[in-house]
Amino acid sequence: MVKINLLALKPVNSDRIIMKTRFTLLLSLFTVVTAVLISTAYAKPTLSSLERENSLQSGFVGIVDDQQSGKLYLRIDNLDQQFIYQTSLPSGLGSNDIGLDRGQLGETRLVKFEQHGNKLFLKQLPTAFRAVTDNELEAAAIDEAFAASVLWGFEVVDQGSGWVLVDASDFVLQDIHGVGRTLAARGQGKGYQVDASRSALDAEHSKAFPDNTELQATITLVGQEPGEYLTEAAPNPYAVTLKMRHSFIRLPEPGYQARAYLPKSGYWSIQYQDYAQAINKPITQRYIGRHRLHKKDPAAARSEAVAPIVYYIDPGVPEPVRSALIDGAKWWAEAFEALGYVDGYQVKILPEDADPMDLRYNVIQWVHRSTRGWSYGSSVIDPRNGEIIKGHVTLGSLRVRQDYLIAQGMMAPFADSEDDQTLMDLALARIRQLSAHEVGHTLGLLHNFAASNYGRESVMDYPHPQFELDGEQIVAPNAYGVGLGKWDKAAIAYGYQEFIDEQGQAIDEPAVLAQLNARLRQTDADGLKYINDQDARGAGSPHANASLWDNGADAVTELKRMYALRQVALANFGAANLKAGQPWSELEEILLPVFYSHRYQTEAAAKWVGGMTYEYDRKDRELQASNGPSVQVLGGNDQTRAMMVLLESLQAEFLVLPDSALAMMVPKAAEYARSRESLHGNTGIAFDQVALATKSAQHTLSLILHPQRLARLHQQSAADPTIPSIAQLTNALHAQVIATEKSGINAAIHQAVIDLIYSNYLNILQTSTVAPEVRVAMFEALNTERNYLERRLPKASTEYRASIRYQLKRLESLSVSPSDKLIELPSLPPGSPI
Repeated sequence: MVKINLLALKPVNSDRIIMKTRFTLLLSLFTVVTAVLISTAYAKPTLSSLERENSLQSGFVGIVDDQQSGKLYLRIDNLDQQFIYQTSLPSGLGSNDIGLDRGQLGETRLVKFEQHGNKLFLKQLPTAFRAVTDNELEAAAIDEAFAASVLWGFEVVDQGSGWVLVDASDFVLQDIHGVGRTLAARGQGKGYQVDASRSALDAEHSKAFPDNTELQATITLVGQEPGEYLTEAAPNPYAVTLKMRHSFIRLPEPGYQARAYLPKSGYWSIQYQDYAQAINKPITQRYIGRHRLHKKDPAAARSEAVAPIVYYIDPGVPEPVRSALIDGAKWWAEAFEALGYVDGYQVKILPEDADPMDLRYNVIQWVHRSTRGWSYGSSVIDPRNGEIIKGHVTLGSLRVRQDYLIAQGMMAPFADSEDDQTLMDLALARIRQLSAHEVGHTLGLLHNFAASNYGRESVMDYPHPQFELDGEQIVAPNAYGVGLGKWDKAAIAYGYQEFIDEQGQAIDEPAVLAQLNARLRQTDADGLKYINDQDARGAGSPHANASLWDNGADAVTELKRMYALRQVALANFGAANLKAGQPWSELEEILLPVFYSHRYQTEAAAKWVGGMTYEYDRKDRELQASNGPSVQVLGGNDQTRAMMVLLESLQAEFLVLPDSALAMMVPKAAEYARSRESLHGNTGIAFDQVALATKSAQHTLSLILHPQRLARLHQQSAADPTIPSIAQLTNALHAQVIATEKSGINAAIHQAVIDLIYSNYLNILQTSTVAPEVRVAMFEALNTERNYLERRLPKASTEYRASIRYQLKRLESLSVSPSDKLIELPSLPPGSPI
């Protein structure tokens, strides 16, 4: 029996119980709904769910742009299929010094997608090491021996039979072009990284095509300590916004036959190590870069191409430059016609709705920068064999203005009128040549800096405008060549001639190689020499016939001719060089290309001192005279002649500016300023004619006293006494330049040049990397000069006495110990007629 204490019972509040129950139910319902909403928000989308709101762009790699989430998804079929991954900059920074131009191509990579569970890797495959063999195990051993690189890891969000779906948003929004690294390497900023809040996918330019897929984004990088060039180009240098593109490209269809690279071919090459080669065969395999080009009828002497090479001109190029670009680019048609291709090479205007970065178009693009700069001919290639898939020419829009400026200075055209047609004709002639030159690079060709020694036989050289004297006037009726040269046509034949047998079938590689060798022998027999950048660009380079911006077969004779042209141009310099309406202060920038007009021919002539000639020969049993390479040291007479002509440019009479020209040099007009292409001296805003002279003198001295050149002189003169030694060079400098006396402004210039000579000697003496015998020669030359100054001081004129005392103090105690603090020497402003 249960007993209940009725006194212990309390009355029940039924309303409270009901409210508590309702709250509990509402809380439970809220929790469930929230969980559902959260799980829905963070649930992985499926391809089906995405396609309900967005369309799938089918193509090589499918694209789904989800406008609601702002994400970009890729549908990837055919996993483990190799393809090309190319990056580029559809829009650029606009600074020549930094690079990062509009249309700039980035790295070309051979890649594939590889799935590992819920991860999808974009893996870059090594192409430098291979085993070209039918033995799968041998090839696999190479794959296992060398590392690959996983460029990105995607999370798989959906998959089906033979396909996967991934979110590629973060992948597209990365700094794939390495802009941050480039800015740091150029000293133009620190820590530049992508700011996600100021970056976005570019759906309009993200497209899928059957053979390529293009993904683009607007990327903003933020960082600190922007440099001068970045500050000059970007409106806010702390936030740099560019467009970056990722291109996935299907590998070309089979049928391309790689063509062997031979050093005299004139082509750039791809190379790799083939570990399947026999022990007695070279492991390094080299092939040229070239477009695929076949005749529809290989047996016919003349035939249309299966797929012609077509270049498209940027429609944004203004006239008359556009027509000049078209004309120059069309020059190459002659070379292909000579090989029997009917319309095998064509030039057209890019359709206005076409994307210049699209793989399907070989493009000549017009690019603007804050300063003038180089143009480039780049290519997208198949990394496996060098096949050019897309040629992309970048032409700097300001280049043509430099040619106009040079002509304006040399020809003084505005004496009686403002007619500048002659200057325009010269500038447009250069544009035609430039167009052909850069297209040549995208056809596979390198520079040929020897071509100017046997006429204008290659557009792949760097030509200087050819001026001539007509009485006391300078004219330029043939400033630049017109059309291809003989070397250009021979080079195209090497790369693009089809070699077939009597049945019209392609012959095997050894037979092709034999034909290529025969063609190069004929090129040699025709006297068409070829020397490229590696032997021409260095200030101390030895090849006597390989230079940039030079003319003529005899560099020294041409230098004398340039001296004469320069003298006339300086004598004529004045009001006729300036357009009406321009401030007088603008004459300074017009003067400099005239005053320094001999600079590039000086470089060519200096290579005769300690110079030699050679070719890219190979041992060839087909040639009777195949006993060794064709290396020849220039004879003593030629070297001495070059040396004496070069020393003329160190004379005060050569370096002084005529009074008539000096009188025209005034400080900058209000709101005008000097640029890096102006003269920067020591006299403030006033024109510094001594600085003008010393920059020119140092240019010559830096060339004739280059440590590599002096080391060659030492060895060559030891083997052949007719060749001047280092001591004979320094003695000539003493006799022709130092041991003279001038007056007035000539004395000031003369003393400045002497100071430069001694400074160069001291720098060479105290540079540890210079050959010991060269440092010994400089020590001896400085001792000789000190003794000379001591003897001269008591007899020196008032104008020279203080300078001699100063130089004696400098040379008082010569240290042979290397120094990290060398004397800073003047340099010329930019001036290449690019």
